[in-house]
Amino acid sequence: MSRTRTQVGIVGAGPAGLTLAHLLQREGVDTVVIEDRSQEYVEARIRAGVIEQGIVDLLVETGAGGRLESEGLVHHGIELQFAGERHRIPLSELAEGRAIVIYGQTELVKDLIRLRLASEQPLYFDVEHVTVDDLQTDHPLVRFHHDGEAHELACDVIAGCDGFHGICRPSIPAGVLSEFSREYAFGWLGILAAVAPSNDELVYAHHERGFALLSLRSPELSRLYIQCRPDEDLTAWPDGRIWEELQTRLGLDGWTLAEGPILEKGVTGMRSFVCEPMQYGRLFLAGDAAHIVPPTGAKGLNLALHDVQVLAAALVDWFRSGSTTGLDAYSETCLRRIWRAEHFSWWMTRMLHRAADEDAFDLKLQLSQLRYVTTSRAAATSLAENYVGLDSV
Repeated sequence: MSRTRTQVGIVGAGPAGLTLAHLLQREGVDTVVIEDRSQEYVEARIRAGVIEQGIVDLLVETGAGGRLESEGLVHHGIELQFAGERHRIPLSELAEGRAIVIYGQTELVKDLIRLRLASEQPLYFDVEHVTVDDLQTDHPLVRFHHDGEAHELACDVIAGCDGFHGICRPSIPAGVLSEFSREYAFGWLGILAAVAPSNDELVYAHHERGFALLSLRSPELSRLYIQCRPDEDLTAWPDGRIWEELQTRLGLDGWTLAEGPILEKGVTGMRSFVCEPMQYGRLFLAGDAAHIVPPTGAKGLNLALHDVQVLAAALVDWFRSGSTTGLDAYSETCLRRIWRAEHFSWWMTRMLHRAADEDAFDLKLQLSQLRYVTTSRAAATSLAENYVGLDSV
């Protein structure tokens, strides 16, 4: 068995784990990052693409945002569509100049992996049999196999950035965590299409047949979604049917949704989930390992990077001064933002989606809420502030 030591062992090489490693490396903190998937798989995962202003600023200021800054698409508004009309929410005008940037999570992960490899600090892909142990001691352990060899990594701290289905959260003893969750009776059928976006800004569409979203990944790639059952059979959705449904839900007189070859398609279920606290001994959870939001509010990636921003600052303070103040407050600090984002994402989801058990009364309530948001500056400001990311919560 290979036995090594590091200051922070990071389980998971998604955006949370890689960003944490990058922030700590800049401050001279040693880290080891392990990931049970291949590099090719991690770099190909299609995920979120809406990045808040504060996260953009963090990545640019720390040297991880060069390509994001040059290739990301800055958006100053979004559009809400309902009852055959579109209404623009001017995000930047309402949120003190803040905007969002469209930049695929896939591209961000590629950038972070490049930086990690350039740092020459350890990054292991395709690891197996990962366990975390001795979490309440001064030197918790990460054990794993890589290239047929057993490894034991002694750490000062372990960061669990391994997602909702990872091993870190389940390694915390039963009874320690309180878990809060909500399952939604619908999912999103998402496609990536080789066609220029049909609109300059994102369109969130409420329709009696269900929600639809017109998004994008680049000037040449469109990302579109339609509400469906969470257990939808993709074989029942040939390309022609997908485009027909998108045309129905997004269609407007005088406007055309451009169609093109569908490069990828998949169904994503929707849930809300939070565990409290986000720490146990020397194990700290971040990102999807600790919380999930429905994608309607575009908060998943942003929450994960807010978590590791807080965790990195607390760890650097601890290693330099010995103060545990930041680490002791990690859960409380992160959970304030998480619950705000959970509420916003739930609110957006309820306002825009049609559930099978809803009746005409529910439909009238949704339309009333949409009219209020699009005619009241106060209501639109609340949406805008949450969407671009609150400076403090």
